Amino acid sequence: MDSGRLVRLGLVVAAAALFVFLLVELGVVSAPWTEDRAEIRVLEDGEPIAVIDAAVADTIGERYTGLSEHDSLAYGEGMLFVHGSEGERTYVMRGMSFDIDIVFVGSDREITAIEHARAPGPGEDGSDLEYTGRAKYVLEVPRGYANETGIDVGDELEIEYQ
Repeated sequence: MDSGRLVRLGLVVAAAALFVFLLVELGVVSAPWTEDRAEIRVLEDGEPIAVIDAAVADTIGERYTGLSEHDSLAYGEGMLFVHGSEGERTYVMRGMSFDIDIVFVGSDREITAIEHARAPGPGEDGSDLEYTGRAKYVLEVPRGYANETGIDVGDELEIEYQ
């Protein structure tokens, strides 16, 4: 094979790799190198008070869709949104059909805020139902779960990816 063909082949392989990476980042396809689930333990003064089996949303597409394609969450289930860094995060209830607790968690895995979010009513799409907190991680669980288990600001999360 001559050097011109090798260069073209290298460019094709690089372009294909970039294309696949973009599809993963946009959430069109799942990343084979990431974990799709996590077990989350909420600790109060170092003692576990709740355990959540969570789906992991770590791409732009997965974070955008969130739980909007779910009909409900069972007790002890949730979704963990993972961002690249800590910052102000605003979550909306777009397309949601059930109420949730939104737990904002800093990069140190300490809970910074908890919001009790309602599902959109008739004639609402949920885009104007905004909940904001400082977070690198955002955990969504069924509405009332935080109160029932005693989860509060200042508690810490242990995250074990599966």
